[in-house]
Amino acid sequence: MKLILLATLAFAATAFAQSVKSGIPYVENGHARHVLDIYAPQNAKNLPVVFWIHGGGWTQGDKTDVKLKPQWFMDKGFVFVSTNYRLLPEVDMGTLIRDVAKAFGWMEKHIAEYGGDPKRVLVGGHSAGAQLAAILCTDDRYLKAEGASFDCLIGCVPVDGDTYDVPAIIETAETRLRVHHLPPRVNGHREKFDGTPEKHIDFSAVTHVSKGKGIPPFLILHVAAHPDTSAQAARLGNALKEAGVPTTVFGAKDTSHVKLNNDLGLPDDPATKALDSFVSGILKK
Repeated sequence: MKLILLATLAFAATAFAQSVKSGIPYVENGHARHVLDIYAPQNAKNLPVVFWIHGGGWTQGDKTDVKLKPQWFMDKGFVFVSTNYRLLPEVDMGTLIRDVAKAFGWMEKHIAEYGGDPKRVLVGGHSAGAQLAAILCTDDRYLKAEGASFDCLIGCVPVDGDTYDVPAIIETAETRLRVHHLPPRVNGHREKFDGTPEKHIDFSAVTHVSKGKGIPPFLILHVAAHPDTSAQAARLGNALKEAGVPTTVFGAKDTSHVKLNNDLGLPDDPATKALDSFVSGILKK
């Protein structure tokens, strides 16, 4: 009974020692999904920031699907921001990415009001959010359009994405269906990424990796047993390394696409340990 009471008090103290602001608009008179949440330790001031992008196949998902991550990062001395964005098919992929960039631009301008340092931002995301995080941190046009730049980025953590090289995943998926005499997917990656080879290339993070751009260090997390996300993680990792970008690719074992993301923040979780090491390294610079 005493242990339960102590645990309850410890949880209450942790919950009290933070501020959560939900549903903050990042576009004036914008869409219902033009909102973000900010989690900040109590008395936060000039802390590094995490900008998190949810997954859901670009067609669903929500900023509240963050599980343990806000508390874990706050315990590390971060302010944590989680954003929504408009979804397919209401908008096209380019507009969707620009929504995320708008959220980032708003965050950079206002995060000091919530105790964050706009000059030290770590971008991360899961699944579809991993593709969005990677494109935001490699194709600088989106941030530049919002008055931001790579200068403020201290790291990128895409989690189990399969679309860092969109033409490759299209070819892989469609070949797999064709050789097994299965019907093509309805609204697959070919359609989601606007249907043309030029767009598929342009929406691929690997396309925009090059030396001297100021691309931040990457920690690419993926499910080791999944052939597609493993191949895509290696593809992006190799491109970044060839461009001289500090990059770690970590394949998590005995997990799944959802579990890998949900377990980030657990003390004995191997991917969390990789994240801890990555975060410690980028904060020392």
